[in-house]
Amino acid sequence: MTQDPDKIRCDACPVMCYIAPGQTGACDRYANHEGRIVRCDPVTILSRTIGQGGRVVPFAGPAWDGEVLRPADVFVTGIGAGTTYPDYKPAPFIVSSVVDGADMVTVVTEAIFSYCGVKVKIDTDRFLGPEGAAVRAAGEAVGHVTTAEYGSQMLSLGGVHHLTGGSKAEGRATCAAMLALCNGEAVTLTVEQGAEVVVQAGRAPVVDGRTETRMRVGCGSATIGMFATMWRGLVDEVVVVDDHITGVVSEHQAGKVLGWAATGIRIKGHRSTPGRYFRVSEPGLGWGGTRLTDPLDILGPWDAGRGARPGLTLLMVSTTGEDHAYYVLDEGLRPVRRDLPAALDATVRLIDENCEPSLCTVLFMAGAGGSLRAGVTTNPVRLTRSVQGRETRLTAGGAPCYVWPGGGITFMVDVTRLPRGAFGHVPTPALVAPVEFTLPRAAYLALGGHEGAIRSIEDIAATGGEFAVSGRLDRWPVAGP
Repeated sequence: MTQDPDKIRCDACPVMCYIAPGQTGACDRYANHEGRIVRCDPVTILSRTIGQGGRVVPFAGPAWDGEVLRPADVFVTGIGAGTTYPDYKPAPFIVSSVVDGADMVTVVTEAIFSYCGVKVKIDTDRFLGPEGAAVRAAGEAVGHVTTAEYGSQMLSLGGVHHLTGGSKAEGRATCAAMLALCNGEAVTLTVEQGAEVVVQAGRAPVVDGRTETRMRVGCGSATIGMFATMWRGLVDEVVVVDDHITGVVSEHQAGKVLGWAATGIRIKGHRSTPGRYFRVSEPGLGWGGTRLTDPLDILGPWDAGRGARPGLTLLMVSTTGEDHAYYVLDEGLRPVRRDLPAALDATVRLIDENCEPSLCTVLFMAGAGGSLRAGVTTNPVRLTRSVQGRETRLTAGGAPCYVWPGGGITFMVDVTRLPRGAFGHVPTPALVAPVEFTLPRAAYLALGGHEGAIRSIEDIAATGGEFAVSGRLDRWPVAGP
């Protein structure tokens, strides 16, 4: 088949697209502009003196106002910079700067990550699905439910096996879901044997159509430990219903210390320690993350020999305070629901006040491999050791990263700390993320760094780069939503 002579080949990633004039490649990141491959998105340059919203200016053009850039004040990010592919090339921008009198170098690139994923923290007690259950987007498995944490459910999405180890549809769905989440967009996920949840970084989760507003103040036992004193003298018994540990104030150590009288209450569940019960219900979307819609379902017959009596009062409340009910025992020692007294209403509202807003947190996680490191230094293992030794500071789009101990450069970053639209993709499929390595110039040269590729910010503004045709000035540091 004869190749169209007007098309030119893009070597910015392994796909190696042939791009027609005025068109973009499969990734929508590179285009054929007048016979030259250009990067469609501007390089993002962060500055402490730039107002919110920023502005785009051309590199290597007469409209560039060089006075805007103050080298000591700006940070060139990998957003829009281009990649190191083919692997033998130095990173697109290796920038010299002076920070507090020290000569520094920042190596700037966009990395193509097949080995990447997102970790999602969802603040809710609602049951999302059993641990290990598949999580689906657009009908395809894109991850799984992992361990529940205190007041939150956790998902692990993406990874190389979902991206490239399954079907094409699975890989595309995984890439699309991760890209949207990393760029701050909402994604609808379904959990096998569980819930449908809408996730968006920095926003409240929506579980089965219901927007979560608060995460629990603590488990049932912890809630009693915090608030037992405020209930004393107002009510005879308090049960805090929770999926993990349901608390009973009269039996709890906090109640014992306060001299709480026994009430003869009986809880259907696995007693752990006094006043603390496991497995009072299966997990669900009801009270305290249980399946309960009627909290009385966890109560057995009251024991008159252990303090139960007609007129005894009972408050049952969830760990967020949103579910609560007040009862009085009748002559047959059966709890009868009554209106909540004003004094007890204030205690329920205090639980609510102590709950934090429910949010979704999205952390991008990736491993920086050989091709990325080759764009930094001719001896890649030295970069790994320098990052692990904290001589080299790793950032992503200017945002601080957590680097995992051990071998390799495995890092995580909160996506809300990056400018919007910082992540891209290639159709292999894989995600593209900005990374920057900053270290003293002498240390960079000792790594075997590409000395001939080091440039000043003024030179970058004047002459541009291999792909970049413009720069975006934005605020630094980036604040979360």
